[in-house]
Amino acid sequence: MKNPALIEKLARHLATDAPDDWPARVQDAASILALMKEPDEAMRAVGDAAIWEAMIDAALRERWTVAQPNATDSDSGGSDEEGEIRLTCEAVGHDRADWVHIHHEREN
Repeated sequence: MKNPALIEKLARHLATDAPDDWPARVQDAASILALMKEPDEAMRAVGDAAIWEAMIDAALRERWTVAQPNATDSDSGGSDEEGEIRLTCEAVGHDRADWVHIHHEREN
Protein backbone atom coordinates (compact mmCIF):
# COMPACT_ATOMS: atom_id res chain seq x y z
CA MET A 1 0.00 0.00 0.00
CA LYS A 2 1.27 3.45 -0.90
CA ASN A 3 2.34 5.67 1.96
CA PRO A 4 1.62 9.19 0.65
CA ALA A 5 3.94 12.08 1.43
CA LEU A 6 3.09 14.09 4.55
CA ILE A 7 2.31 17.16 2.45
CA GLU A 8 -0.21 15.13 0.43
CA LYS A 9 -1.81 13.78 3.61
CA LEU A 10 -2.18 17.34 4.93
CA ALA A 11 -3.60 18.58 1.61
CA ARG A 12 -6.12 15.74 1.55
CA HIS A 13 -7.13 16.51 5.13
CA LEU A 14 -7.57 20.20 4.29
CA ALA A 15 -9.78 19.21 1.35
CA THR A 16 -12.22 17.04 3.30
CA ASP A 17 -15.09 19.20 2.02
CA ALA A 18 -14.02 18.55 -1.61
CA PRO A 19 -11.79 15.42 -1.63
CA ASP A 20 -11.12 15.50 -5.37
CA ASP A 21 -9.72 19.03 -5.11
CA TRP A 22 -6.92 18.14 -2.69
CA PRO A 23 -4.15 19.20 -5.14
CA ALA A 24 -5.40 22.78 -4.81
CA ARG A 25 -4.63 22.57 -1.07
CA VAL A 26 -0.95 21.59 -1.43
CA GLN A 27 0.17 25.20 -0.98
CA ASP A 28 -1.88 25.47 2.22
CA ALA A 29 -0.27 22.25 3.45
CA ALA A 30 3.19 23.67 2.64
CA SER A 31 2.37 26.78 4.67
CA ILE A 32 1.41 24.64 7.66
CA LEU A 33 4.62 22.64 7.38
CA ALA A 34 6.66 25.85 7.14
CA LEU A 35 5.06 27.07 10.37
CA MET A 36 6.04 23.79 12.04
CA LYS A 37 9.66 23.96 10.91
CA GLU A 38 11.02 25.53 14.08
CA PRO A 39 10.38 23.27 17.07
CA ASP A 40 9.00 24.78 20.25
CA GLU A 41 10.57 24.39 23.71
CA ALA A 42 8.65 21.20 24.57
CA MET A 43 9.80 19.60 21.30
CA ARG A 44 13.41 20.67 21.87
CA ALA A 45 13.32 19.12 25.34
CA VAL A 46 12.69 15.63 23.93
CA GLY A 47 14.44 15.59 20.56
CA ASP A 48 17.06 16.95 18.19
CA ALA A 49 15.89 20.24 16.64
CA ALA A 50 18.28 19.90 13.69
CA ILE A 51 16.79 16.53 12.77
CA TRP A 52 13.26 17.94 13.04
CA GLU A 53 14.13 20.89 10.80
CA ALA A 54 15.74 18.57 8.23
CA MET A 55 12.64 16.37 8.27
CA ILE A 56 10.35 19.37 7.68
CA ASP A 57 12.63 20.54 4.84
CA ALA A 58 12.29 17.08 3.26
CA ALA A 59 8.50 17.22 3.64
CA LEU A 60 8.42 20.69 2.04
CA ARG A 61 10.46 19.47 -0.93
CA GLU A 62 7.78 16.84 -1.57
CA ARG A 63 5.49 19.71 -2.62
CA TRP A 64 7.02 19.46 -6.08
CA THR A 65 6.36 15.72 -6.46
CA VAL A 66 2.69 15.51 -5.45
CA ALA A 67 -0.15 16.21 -7.87
CA GLN A 68 -0.59 19.88 -8.59
CA PRO A 69 -3.70 21.61 -9.90
CA ASN A 70 -3.73 22.47 -13.58
CA ALA A 71 -1.56 25.49 -14.17
CA THR A 72 -3.02 28.59 -15.71
CA ASP A 73 -1.42 31.81 -16.78
CA SER A 74 -2.63 33.43 -13.57
CA ASP A 75 -1.08 30.78 -11.33
CA SER A 76 1.83 31.78 -9.19
CA GLY A 77 4.63 29.41 -8.33
CA GLY A 78 3.60 29.56 -4.69
CA SER A 79 5.19 31.58 -1.94
CA ASP A 80 8.14 31.60 0.38
CA GLU A 81 8.07 29.48 3.55
CA GLU A 82 6.28 32.12 5.55
CA GLY A 83 3.73 32.77 2.80
CA GLU A 84 4.76 36.41 2.63
CA ILE A 85 6.46 36.61 -0.78
CA ARG A 86 4.58 35.31 -3.82
CA LEU A 87 6.79 33.47 -6.30
CA THR A 88 6.06 33.29 -9.98
CA CYS A 89 6.72 30.07 -11.86
CA GLU A 90 9.73 31.76 -13.48
CA ALA A 91 11.19 32.61 -10.06
CA VAL A 92 11.40 28.96 -9.10
CA GLY A 93 14.49 27.28 -10.53
CA HIS A 94 15.03 23.70 -11.54
CA ASP A 95 16.13 22.78 -8.02
CA ARG A 96 12.83 21.74 -6.43
CA ALA A 97 14.03 22.93 -3.04
CA ASP A 98 15.44 26.32 -3.99
CA TRP A 99 12.59 28.13 -2.24
CA VAL A 100 13.32 26.32 1.03
CA HIS A 101 16.03 27.69 3.29
CA ILE A 102 18.29 24.67 3.53
CA HIS A 103 21.41 24.35 5.57
CA HIS A 104 23.50 22.26 3.21
CA GLU A 105 25.77 20.96 5.95
CA ARG A 106 22.70 19.24 7.44
CA GLU A 107 21.66 17.76 4.10
CA ASN A 108 24.81 15.69 3.64
